[in-house]
Amino acid sequence: MPRYDIRPLTAAELQHAVDWAGREGWNPGVHDAECFRPTDPDGFLGGFLDGEMIASVSAVNYDDAFSFLGFYIVRPEFRGSGHGLEIAQHALAHCKGRNMGLDGVVEQQDNYRKSGFSFAYNNYRFVGTKNGILAALGPQPVANIASLTSASNDLAAYDLALFPAVRGVFLHDWLSAPSHASRVFTENGAIRGYVTLRPCQTGYKIGPLFADSSEIAQALLASVLSAIPEDHAEQEIFIDMPQPNAAAFALADALGLEKVFETARMYSDHEPEIDLNRIFGVTTFELG
Repeated sequence: MPRYDIRPLTAAELQHAVDWAGREGWNPGVHDAECFRPTDPDGFLGGFLDGEMIASVSAVNYDDAFSFLGFYIVRPEFRGSGHGLEIAQHALAHCKGRNMGLDGVVEQQDNYRKSGFSFAYNNYRFVGTKNGILAALGPQPVANIASLTSASNDLAAYDLALFPAVRGVFLHDWLSAPSHASRVFTENGAIRGYVTLRPCQTGYKIGPLFADSSEIAQALLASVLSAIPEDHAEQEIFIDMPQPNAAAFALADALGLEKVFETARMYSDHEPEIDLNRIFGVTTFELG
């Protein structure tokens, strides 16, 4: 009988899972593997059948109270064999005692409910181009915007109002990653928004885009898009927005963005108290 082992992934093996995500059409970032893994190295699991990797899942513990699930993939030729269910059970065990979040494809909602998750809201992916977005935005103020390459205590505190856990390790790697570009908006010495742009297998993704108002979100978006080389100006730009934020959806409409994908945000215990009205772009569907 073939032997099925489940264990944490090495850095190289996690890159395989990221590549699989690309083949699934999830369009991961170029540096996602190296940015994601340090947050919880034991939380990225692989299923190995006679030594061959056939499945993956991530169960990232941010702290003792909150986790996020992602990268739930079984290679197509091994689906329906129970290997996916088994690795999922290992992921849930890794997160035991914590409130777990996930962004799942809508058609899998019933399966997630059977595992104890409840629907919170939908996230929608929108797409445009650099030139198209900038043309729609028009001139934007730049006086309050600066480049961002590290997470200060003030930024960590701002982020905590918009994410269910302190994520200092993640922010350190996310903001300093090669080819990522980030901007912060401050007013009277206080942070009022920040944004990160990262290159992906196709085009670029914006996330997070956190802002105290739509006007600040627009200024940050215009600033960070300027980091894209002009010869990439027609590449696709993706932003994932939570449906409860009406201002974000109004901005997407004003910018002429096209809705191309949706996920179901679900939680195992309760919906965290975060201010969705200030989330104009989700950080990632894989880590929340």
